[in-house]
Amino acid sequence: MSPASKAFRRSGRASVTRSSGPSRSIRSAAITPQLKTRVEQWRGGILFTTRFKRATAKLATPSRRHRKRRLRVAFVLRGALAAVVTPLTGGGELLDEDAIDPLVGFLESGGLDGLLALGTTGEGILLSAEERQRAAELFLAARPDDFAIAVHCGAQTTRETVELAAHAADLGADAVAVIGPPYFALDDRALLAHFAAAAEACEPVPFYVYEFAARSGYAVPVVVLQRLRDRASNFAGLKVSDRPWERFAPYLVEGLDVFVGPESLIQRGLAGGAVGVVSGLATAFPGEVAAAVRGVPGPDLQALREGLDQFPFHAAAKHVLRRRGVPITEEVRTPLRELTDDEREALDRWLGSS
Repeated sequence: MSPASKAFRRSGRASVTRSSGPSRSIRSAAITPQLKTRVEQWRGGILFTTRFKRATAKLATPSRRHRKRRLRVAFVLRGALAAVVTPLTGGGELLDEDAIDPLVGFLESGGLDGLLALGTTGEGILLSAEERQRAAELFLAARPDDFAIAVHCGAQTTRETVELAAHAADLGADAVAVIGPPYFALDDRALLAHFAAAAEACEPVPFYVYEFAARSGYAVPVVVLQRLRDRASNFAGLKVSDRPWERFAPYLVEGLDVFVGPESLIQRGLAGGAVGVVSGLATAFPGEVAAAVRGVPGPDLQALREGLDQFPFHAAAKHVLRRRGVPITEEVRTPLRELTDDEREALDRWLGSS
């Protein structure tokens, strides 16, 4: 553990216990006794044993080989997860490795059930494959007991996506998520082949499609998801970041676990059958998002999100984290940009009034 991490833990803002083995127990959230029953009902049957199979090589890529992945008892992804930022330094050109452990501790102590690393909020597409693999290693090394870590492995090519997915699975990720490759408009056959290859690469780790048409450039057709269920035994569900509701609702497919991305749709999505939330806002406001997912009255999440969206979101979220005690810089990977001095002052004023 880094000196910064030790100092953060000594400060009392985070309390994390590492797991020494593959077995993991049901998370006991820091909530009132009245809510405990609700959470246990919400996460009923949360433990399951995965029957591990050896992933057999079929694609001619360096990462495809017989992999012996350790049998583990993992909990099904449920509840409140953060779409976490990636700490950077050196003008945004280097991973800030020392900041990852205290960042994970902050999120866990805020009451979240887990995180998704290296997604849109995590600047994953802007990082090299080597940087993404190293960041995944660091996030998973910092994983507290009873805290799920999913890794986003979507990339421009199928080869790189497969390599990242296999790497995350070999590290022991609790889930792998993949967005459709940006830029090219893929037909159903190409998109299905891409997702099936990624799912096979991480088998038997649960695989999630990340649906975000505003970023990929297209919506994944529901028929592709239905066919993927026949092709990939580990296809578990989706994170859906589309809005408004009319674009979100078609993905509430029976038998697939859906996570809500937009904060404005959290309550409606959960009422409609979604099993949890993967929120970019939760990276800076974990307690507030965790409370909302569990039905506890609290701040208006949409108002908080709109407040952060007044500024460059990634830099603003990192600035808020620093103000809340996490030793992180607001540096981002270009072409994203940091805050100006005026924006920083305005953000501090907004924080003081929130």
